[in-house]
Amino acid sequence: MDELLWLSEAQMRRIEPFFPRSHGVPRVDDRRVLSGMLFVIRNGLRWRDAPGGYGPHKTIYNRFIRWSRMGVFDRIFAELAKGGDGDQLMIDATHLKAHRTAASLLKKGLYPAALGAAAAA
Repeated sequence: MDELLWLSEAQMRRIEPFFPRSHGVPRVDDRRVLSGMLFVIRNGLRWRDAPGGYGPHKTIYNRFIRWSRMGVFDRIFAELAKGGDGDQLMIDATHLKAHRTAASLLKKGLYPAALGAAAAA
């Protein structure tokens, strides 16, 4: 189970104050669910493709949406940015998607011909 967790206990303690308090029923382990979010986003997967070790995919998705709308991640990033020495800090969330046929165009030699034809027209 520990191999699935992306954050150490020390890292989790640093960001836990920004998570909303649970009302009534205790929540599923925040560290495990947050690791599931990171896994899905890092690997560009659908929520339902998250391994079961992170918990139900619906829980991971719902909590991501709820926390995003509540600004939880914005507050975490702002706090982590304050902790820097002021010299340089960069948080990047660049993500590109290409259609599955995009890679095969280069292999088949079709992309340069298509580009040349479009440029000539």
